[in-house]
Amino acid sequence: MLVEELIVQLTKVKNDTPSHVNELLDYLQKRYIYEEISIVEYKKIFFELDKLKAEKPSEFFIKTKLFNLEFDIPS
Repeated sequence: MLVEELIVQLTKVKNDTPSHVNELLDYLQKRYIYEEISIVEYKKIFFELDKLKAEKPSEFFIKTKLFNLEFDIPS
């Protein structure tokens, strides 16, 4: 699968074309989480989107850092 195929699939789902590469990244991650694509496909497309400067919004990282907990594991 290539980025072009991802665009076609997302267009079918949304009935509209993606407005930004970040939208493609979100859709790619969703497909991977729901096990609709393999890790090999995910990595291949992720690197293509990375070259196109796709990224998660900064709010995503702020929210996830709030839940970054440290645990001491007893030995």
